[in-house]
Amino acid sequence: MEPQELKTFSAEALANFQATSAVAPSSRYLIRAMLAPLPLARARTVVEFGPGTGAITRALLDALPRQATLYSFEISPRFRDYLRQKLADPRLVVISAGAECVGEELAARGVRQLDAAVSSLGLTFMLDRQRQAALGGLVQRLAPHGVFTQYQYLHGLLAYWQLNEGRIRRFTAARLLRQYFSTVAREVVLRNLPPALVFTCRR
Repeated sequence: MEPQELKTFSAEALANFQATSAVAPSSRYLIRAMLAPLPLARARTVVEFGPGTGAITRALLDALPRQATLYSFEISPRFRDYLRQKLADPRLVVISAGAECVGEELAARGVRQLDAAVSSLGLTFMLDRQRQAALGGLVQRLAPHGVFTQYQYLHGLLAYWQLNEGRIRRFTAARLLRQYFSTVAREVVLRNLPPALVFTCRR
């Protein structure tokens, strides 16, 4: 990891930790676990939520065919500027919008079907309506063969209570993902800071 990447990531994490939801860019072990289930070799359209400084983005671009397009949704101006400066790849489209806008943003670009999607979002810290809009919009366009991966830090598995539909309920990423996907598999990645759990989701 180059010093400028760490400096950029640290500055954003300190300024807006709730949105960043991380203390360091993803390790190569987490990246490998996130990308291994995805059908990237023949993919044409892929979505990424929360690219940050592009640790996973770089790996996606390395794996994707020349004719593919990667749509990366990033709300941080600091991260967007960094991505556009450091990853000058014509296949990368950095979208200045949150994941909850995925449906309308893809529709505006004529994207009807996705082959794969990957998310680094801190689901625990998002509003429920944002999570529902992001996953609902994504599932509508995910192809039958498509795969979605999402990670959650292991400390996020601790009890986290939220007000939902007038009731206090314990939020878990697994329960949320099973509302949208018929198959949700899990893999623990200990060699990351902090350790993480990777969810592989299929329709």
